[in-house]
Amino acid sequence: MTDRRLWSYKDIAAHIHVRPDTVRSYRKHGLLPPPDAVQHGRPYWYVDTVLTWVASRPGNREH
Repeated sequence: MTDRRLWSYKDIAAHIHVRPDTVRSYRKHGLLPPPDAVQHGRPYWYVDTVLTWVASRPGNREH
């Protein structure tokens, strides 16, 4: 089943236990996947996109 909820920087940050500014920095440096949607100029990612990205991150202990 696909999770089509959209997460903001704040949601991603809460999931990986960092500050939203850290997630913004990841995007700026190309470490975050491209957003799945942009609403009112703000990027959002599907939960599935974020979970896949988290699983593939270097140093991920759950992988």
